[in-house]
Amino acid sequence: MIAAAKGPDVSFDRDVEPCPDVSVVICSHNPSRVYLRRTLEALAAQTLGKHRWELLVIDNASDAPLAAAWDLSWHPRAKHIFEGELGLSAARLRAMKEAAADLLVFVDDDNVLDPNYLAEALRIGGEWPRLGVWGSGAITPEFETPPSAYVTKIVPYLALREVPRARWSNFPSLEATPWGAGLCIRRSVAEAYARSVLQSSVAISGRRGAALMSGEDLDLSYVACDIGFGIGIFPELKLTHLIPSRRVEKDYLLRLVEGAYVSNALLAYKWTGTRPRSASRPIALLSTVKNLLRLRGIDRETYLAGLRAAAKARRLIDAAETATAKTTISPRSRELVSGR
Repeated sequence: MIAAAKGPDVSFDRDVEPCPDVSVVICSHNPSRVYLRRTLEALAAQTLGKHRWELLVIDNASDAPLAAAWDLSWHPRAKHIFEGELGLSAARLRAMKEAAADLLVFVDDDNVLDPNYLAEALRIGGEWPRLGVWGSGAITPEFETPPSAYVTKIVPYLALREVPRARWSNFPSLEATPWGAGLCIRRSVAEAYARSVLQSSVAISGRRGAALMSGEDLDLSYVACDIGFGIGIFPELKLTHLIPSRRVEKDYLLRLVEGAYVSNALLAYKWTGTRPRSASRPIALLSTVKNLLRLRGIDRETYLAGLRAAAKARRLIDAAETATAKTTISPRSRELVSGR
């Protein structure tokens, strides 16, 4: 049982102990105590020996410091790390800087990994040496409250998936792109990703407090393919996604859809230079009116979310084009990357 406590952290000296095979990272901001406890209990039950992996809990500017509330002494190579810049991208950059292993596995604070997850992740990394990023092909939801029939079409935006067999690709493909839950990444890809953050004029920041932007997991896959690696998902990598009632409410899901559309537009601009088309063009206005008259229910609301997202993405791109990468990237993120 994982219990709250106020004991000291247990860390290790990289210069004395051998390098672990896997660095397991939890990036967390104001987590649910119930969910984080289950996440840690699932990690404690991993079949891969604890001497072969380290555990890094990145406290991403939580209101109550996680180090004071969670005792990690059950693991011999675990430590708390505080990252003051809010945002999943900043937290992951900090983890990449601190991790000791050549394989990093990112676990969300509402993920319950199958007992064999880390062992399977390590096996896949060994058997598929040309994969740079891989992840779960079996993300099963555990709903606190079942979603209504009205929002069924957009529930998959909660990063749920089930595939019968492995899918892989050597170019960015949604069918083979791993989501952030249980994401596995080689150090060489992590280092290339960190460099790409400095080179891009558009910031793909991921979740940032209550803001529901995303895309950093897709960005990692783009980077992997760009430097010659492949990406993949595997049904052997199983996990449960714990989903509270508020995340199946219509307003939350529509905000999630909008954030995903914005992020996808920014990624398209970053990697291909493609800008979202303006809805004010005559032909676009005609299409918009036609769709608004034709669509009903959640399809209409999702379409409107897409229109808002395109407008927001254009504003962000316009701002990026009038600024340098130095002003687009936060000083803290630049520090994290430069200090690698």
